[in-house]
Amino acid sequence: MRVLLISANATRTPHPVYPLGLDYLVGALTPRHEVHLLDVNEAGEEQRIQAAVRDFHPEVVGLSIRNIDNVDTLAVKNFVPGYERIARLLRRCTEAPILLGGSGFSIFPGELMSLLDADFGVVGEGEHTVCLLDALEKGDDPSALPGILVRGGAVREPVSWTGAVTRRMRPADDIRRFYLEHGGILNLQTKRGCPFRCIYCTYPYMEGHRMRLVPPGEVAREARELQEMGARFLFITDSAFNADVGHSLAVARAFRSEGLVVPWGAFLAPMRMPDGYYDTLAEAGWTHAEFGTESLCDPQLRRYGKPFCVKDILTAHESARRTGAYIAHYFLLGGPGEDAETLDETLNRMEALGKAAFFLMCGVRIFPHTALYDLALKEGQIGTDQSLLSPIFYRSKGITAEAVIDRVKRQARGRINWVYGDGGEETERIVTRMYARGRTGPLWELLLR
Repeated sequence: MRVLLISANATRTPHPVYPLGLDYLVGALTPRHEVHLLDVNEAGEEQRIQAAVRDFHPEVVGLSIRNIDNVDTLAVKNFVPGYERIARLLRRCTEAPILLGGSGFSIFPGELMSLLDADFGVVGEGEHTVCLLDALEKGDDPSALPGILVRGGAVREPVSWTGAVTRRMRPADDIRRFYLEHGGILNLQTKRGCPFRCIYCTYPYMEGHRMRLVPPGEVAREARELQEMGARFLFITDSAFNADVGHSLAVARAFRSEGLVVPWGAFLAPMRMPDGYYDTLAEAGWTHAEFGTESLCDPQLRRYGKPFCVKDILTAHESARRTGAYIAHYFLLGGPGEDAETLDETLNRMEALGKAAFFLMCGVRIFPHTALYDLALKEGQIGTDQSLLSPIFYRSKGITAEAVIDRVKRQARGRINWVYGDGGEETERIVTRMYARGRTGPLWELLLR
């Protein structure tokens, strides 16, 4: 079948994110199916989509939805209207069935199927598309397939893909060139699944709690190939790179063996690591640590379901700092149990984390299929029939969102390394301008000067 795959993610803040999921989907579909890719971040929407439909004559159009909004209480950006525009455009220029997928879709499958007038949906990992296309080719009813939604059918739960997982490393096409020219960042994945039980996170729902590890040598060969394609920075997209300590160390050592020289970064849990852990990563070219810290108050960390304490965070920070790595901490303020005392404890302890960038989200977005959703439901903050497609944030009984924001702004005043929300339009303009001047990588390290 001829399959047109469209990455609908058009956000470029803090930097444009390469649509890695489509590479895996292409790997699953080819060579049996003919696949054409389109990325609205690179190509724009209307003219390129119309041209692709006219020239390729797709039999199925897949629309990948990565994000629903920017989870920012200060300036909410809802991306759904953009997806609606694309879906309406597709309906005008093709009769091919529309298939929805991606992480954002998997969280809100029923709402988005209806809103975007889609024919099919893949909940969870995109490789299930293979089974759907097989059924369509044979004229079989796909409604009973795991993870597959059909128009008007029952909403499905994600099912882990148990078949082969292959990333198709295409030549440097227009899509890849766009990301190489706008920051030089390409990405890779070393595992799927997340063993943690953070109350607000959807990763375990979408990928499962059991980690499925990619062989370290395979990850390293992929990284070397991306380097040869021109990548100037690699980011590992795992929910937490160090969730499996032994595997992450093996990946780092494989990077060294493969001769990787491009710098790389990863999202990490600030847990207690074996002695020398961060040294091994640094020896393999690791330069950027992004810690999902969330709070510097032990009771608050426990309420968030975190597998670490404040002492662990401080130790992780210092161990990473000694390697010379750039360090960022992400904080999630205003969640269950937060009050003026716990907030002050976090903000004041941040002063002890020297030379780091701090990204502070003042409010916790409620997503379905999370413990936070269950808590908000129990407390009457949301209703059982209420759609969360338009963002709703948890309201702490101990402090208002406005008080959290005011306290953060007062503490952050005059400090460029304290960034609250997504940084706003000014940050987007600065980042775009710096990439246009040839800067590469995440750029948040420049806040540390």
